[in-house]
Amino acid sequence: MRRAVFTAVLALLAFAGNALADNFPSHPITIIVPFSAGGPSDAMARIMAERMQRALGQTIMIENVTGAGGSLGVGRVVRAPADGYTVGFGHLGTNVANGAIYNLGYDLVTDLAPVVMLPSNPMIIVSKNAVPAKTLPELLAWLRAKPAPPIAGTAGAGSGSHIAGLYFENVTGIKLQYVPYRGTAPALNDLVAGQLDIIVDQTSNSISQVRAGTIRAYAVTSDKRVESASDIPTTDEAGLPGFHMTLWSGLWVPKGTPKEIITKLNGAAVEALNDAAVRKKLGDLGLDIPPKDQLSPEALGAWQKTEIAKWWPMIKAANVKID
Repeated sequence: MRRAVFTAVLALLAFAGNALADNFPSHPITIIVPFSAGGPSDAMARIMAERMQRALGQTIMIENVTGAGGSLGVGRVVRAPADGYTVGFGHLGTNVANGAIYNLGYDLVTDLAPVVMLPSNPMIIVSKNAVPAKTLPELLAWLRAKPAPPIAGTAGAGSGSHIAGLYFENVTGIKLQYVPYRGTAPALNDLVAGQLDIIVDQTSNSISQVRAGTIRAYAVTSDKRVESASDIPTTDEAGLPGFHMTLWSGLWVPKGTPKEIITKLNGAAVEALNDAAVRKKLGDLGLDIPPKDQLSPEALGAWQKTEIAKWWPMIKAANVKID
């Protein structure tokens, strides 16, 4: 008797799950961006949302939930109902590095389900215009000669800009004094105002200010130049060989979200990434779109685990820890 009841309950749950997936989406979807409005993550999410809502037939709203290097926003997604209506935007910082830094209260791998890999971009080494250096070797010499540690802006502990700063320290031996912000958009504002010395920033965030002449760029952290900023050398060309870092992004949903719903969200995202207008907007920001074979949920999940294995040892060795 008990077995029959248990089987009936499982069947009922499966039916309810299938019905939920069949009707999805029946009302607006929210994408949680764990950084401030106006920053690179926010810009990419809004470009994607605008096109994805056409494929899904429902409005997609962006909600910026800032703080603690993006961990508050990711936590909001973890605790949301597993129905596909709350989607989390994340990247190398929020969905990899934060697990080695914060006492999160959730597991970045097992408490979230991957949806799709999103475009990535190399970081770019930029300084305030008051820095006299014109080339990367001159910048390194100027930073080393400062009597106090150079002031570097980040989007918080564990953010992409913070990881890039730690990597920069490891490669150059130059110690930085970090100033955390609730996103790289406000950090960039202070760099323009001359209150920071440098940021190792996302190219998509800084490139407009570089073009406007309000900050100075030295190199992109890639083995090839960025198409939209082909006049800026790579770190290999500029004199810091091997300093390569790409900040990749993705979409996740709470664990337990029906596979059929994840498939629908993935399909809408892939359709957006194949749209010529979307590709141009992303390209203008210096973003690289993943190859087709990397656009499945499984590919994002595998890549996240690979990146955890790569970056956690360096972060833990730097003793970056916030409880």
